[in-house]
Amino acid sequence: MIRQTLARSAIGIAALAALAGGYTYLQKEVITPGYAAQAPLTAPAQPLAAPTDFSNIVEQYGPAVVNISVTARAQRTSAQVPQGMDPDDPLFQFFKRFGPQFQGPQNGQQQLVRGLGSGFIVSPEGLILTNAHVVDGAQEVTVKLTDRREFKAKVLGADAQTDVAVIKIDAKDLPTVRLGDPSRVRVGEPVLAIGSPYGFENTVTGGIVSAKSRSLPDDTYVPFIQTDVAVNPGNSGGPLFNQRGEVIGINSQIYSQTGGYQGLSFSIPIDVATKVQSQLVAHGKVTRGRLGIGVQEVNQALAQSFGLPKPSGALVNSVEPDSPAAKAGLKPGDVIVQLGNDVIDHSGDLPEHVADIAPGTQTSLKVIRKGEPLTLTVKVGTAKDAAVAGKNPANDAGGKLGLAVRPLSPTERRDSGIDGGLVVEDVAGPAAKVGIQPGDVILSINGTPISSADQLRALVAKSGKQVALLVQRDDARIFIPLDLG
Repeated sequence: MIRQTLARSAIGIAALAALAGGYTYLQKEVITPGYAAQAPLTAPAQPLAAPTDFSNIVEQYGPAVVNISVTARAQRTSAQVPQGMDPDDPLFQFFKRFGPQFQGPQNGQQQLVRGLGSGFIVSPEGLILTNAHVVDGAQEVTVKLTDRREFKAKVLGADAQTDVAVIKIDAKDLPTVRLGDPSRVRVGEPVLAIGSPYGFENTVTGGIVSAKSRSLPDDTYVPFIQTDVAVNPGNSGGPLFNQRGEVIGINSQIYSQTGGYQGLSFSIPIDVATKVQSQLVAHGKVTRGRLGIGVQEVNQALAQSFGLPKPSGALVNSVEPDSPAAKAGLKPGDVIVQLGNDVIDHSGDLPEHVADIAPGTQTSLKVIRKGEPLTLTVKVGTAKDAAVAGKNPANDAGGKLGLAVRPLSPTERRDSGIDGGLVVEDVAGPAAKVGIQPGDVILSINGTPISSADQLRALVAKSGKQVALLVQRDDARIFIPLDLG
């Protein structure tokens, strides 16, 4: 099976070779001339589109892009993965990162190692934005300018959730970049990156915006800008410019099978970065709002199951006990469509908006519960940085679902912390097609909690052609739409 790798794009200076290539963004229209004897064309010919020229942007703002060299004490010799992840898990390689890719010791002993990244100057007094993973664990940070001056930098703060860090050098009258508005970014518009891929300083690459507001599996608060700009290890922390010369993002990650560029690059929107910057400069840390829920995207099948007019909003699949959401009355199966004045169209919109709210603030939540609109008031909190299985004789509760289930035993209830639900003993038919497995716990159907096989059977009998099952597997909960045919 081919495994994908989502890699932070920074690299150690141990890299000795690289592939170099050019990318030109060019649009052409072919115009066929008419014959003299024919009548003139009814529509005027369109002018040829000129190639996008980024040279003025590079000349004006290139000097504000810096090379960052990091010295650290590290024991790691390869990329880090989320703590506790099983190496046999299919997502292990997907989450694997290599930034900053330090060259570490082979005997397990700590020693000084070095890594490289990029950054850009946002104030004449030496304030620089970069990625948090570039300066992670840094003992010493050196910043090199395009005029070959070098400065020791101080890390003012780093935020792992957004992968944004702020460092400062002792200098004045430095060149700076101009910041843009990511909300005005259009898919398809030209963009360029400047950085130090594989240690090649001040390398310029160009492309287009491929998509906006991308949510990645291991990032909660960042609506990434996706581009096809060639971003490689060492580009981490460098700026992404629009064609007006404004920085609209920080180049952060690549999606790759090989560890190198394969056409999918992701940048942190600059407005997200500047919010983090202001808190790091003022307090050295970032404080975010928290509701205490898990959400997922609403697709067409789930929209039909929950009686929604269209697939939109954030579907709540879990609510933490005693959390702000629980105290406000939010329940699994609710679909959040608005937070305060912010409309929630995609599930990825919600975490960003919640994080921006100051803890202790009261705000409204507009939700749809069982097809009916409902408004709740929630007091936003402060964000903080055992499989259920067993085999007993199967109780066939779902001929239409294809499930054989049983209630949880008292021991399973105690060990798992699950009060209700039914353990899947065997699976076939529609349930098997959507990926439900033995050992999963069915918690609810169409938002109604279930506690017995008879109740499940009755609810299925009254349902239409589609149902939504809330399923818990290990510590994760998710709504799964199921077509009954």
